[in-house]
Amino acid sequence: MELFKPMDNLEENKDTQKTGEKIEKVKCLILGSGPAGYTAAIYAARANLRPVMYEGLQPGGQLTTTTEVENFPGYPSGITGPEMMQDLKKQAERFGTDVRFGLATAANFSTLPHKVTIDNKTVIEADTVIIATGATARYLGLDAEQKYAGSGVSACATCDGFFYKGKDVAVVGGGDSACEEALYLSNLCNKVYIIIRKTFMRASKIMLERVTNKGNIEILYEHNTKDLFGDGVVEGAVLIKKKGTPEEEEVRIKIDGFFLAIGHVPNSEIFKDYLERDETGYVKTLPDTAKTNVPGVFACGDIQDSRYRQAVTAAGSGCRAALDAERYLSEKVV
Repeated sequence: MELFKPMDNLEENKDTQKTGEKIEKVKCLILGSGPAGYTAAIYAARANLRPVMYEGLQPGGQLTTTTEVENFPGYPSGITGPEMMQDLKKQAERFGTDVRFGLATAANFSTLPHKVTIDNKTVIEADTVIIATGATARYLGLDAEQKYAGSGVSACATCDGFFYKGKDVAVVGGGDSACEEALYLSNLCNKVYIIIRKTFMRASKIMLERVTNKGNIEILYEHNTKDLFGDGVVEGAVLIKKKGTPEEEEVRIKIDGFFLAIGHVPNSEIFKDYLERDETGYVKTLPDTAKTNVPGVFACGDIQDSRYRQAVTAAGSGCRAALDAERYLSEKVV
C-alpha cells in the first residue's frame, strides 16, 4: 500500500538501491500533533510552506487524554481535549497541511537538507523541521509499575478512570496535574488518595482548595511509595511515612488503581546528537524565538517548555516556530 499521497510540492518519491529506503523532499516538516504542532501547521500552511505533519504515537498529543479544557481562550463553556484537537486538526488540514500517521525514529541534522527517518523506513529531506514531539509521563521506577501496567497502574486518569468506578484509588504527585487527576477520579471513585512525599503541595491555590474541599479525597503528606501488591492486579500500596525521620513507619492502603502524575520526560532523545538540551532533556531555544542551535530546526510546545506546559502557551510557541521557519526560508540563499 502506498504510504504517501501525491502532493504537487513534493519531488517524486524514489527508492535507494542500497537500503531500500524511500526518500521524499518537503519544504516544512512538522513532528508532533498537539496544540503546538497543529498551530505551527496552521501558520505554516497559510504561509504557503505546504507542511507535512507526522502525528506521532499519540495523535493530538496529551490533551486527547483530558476530559475538560476550561482555560483555553475561545471556549467559554469549555471543551473536551479530543474535540479541541480535532478542531485544530481540521483547521490545519483546511489550509493544506498534509497530516500523516507515523513516528520519527531517527534524525540527521548535520547536513542540508535535514533528514528525518519515519517508522525506520522512510527518509524525509526537509528544508525546515519543526519539532513538537512533546513529553511523556514520568514513572517512579518501581518494578511493580511494570508488573501491574494495565492491571492497576496508569498515567492517565481520564483514559482509565472509568474502570475504577466505585473503587479506591491513589494519585502520586503534588502539582496541578495531580490535583486534576484526583478531582476527575473523585467523581467516579469511592475514595481517592493523593500521595505526596513533601510537607506541601506545589499546586496552584485554586486547585489545592478544590482537592482539600472534596470529601472523598484524602491527602497523604510525607508519604513515599515503596511498592504495590496484589494477586495479578493492584490491591494495595506500601507507603513509607516520614521517611528518614525518627517517626518513620510503613503504611499500607487498600487501593485498586495507582495513577502517576509526577511530571513528564521530553521526547527529544533522537535529536540529542544535534540539538542542545538541558539536564532533563528539554530542547533549548534561543531567547524569544523557537530557533534551536541548528539553523532550520525549530522547537515548540512541551519539548522545550518545562515551566508552563499549558495548551495555550504550546499553541503560542507553535506560532513562533512557523513564523521563524518562514523567515528562515525567505532569508535563505538558494
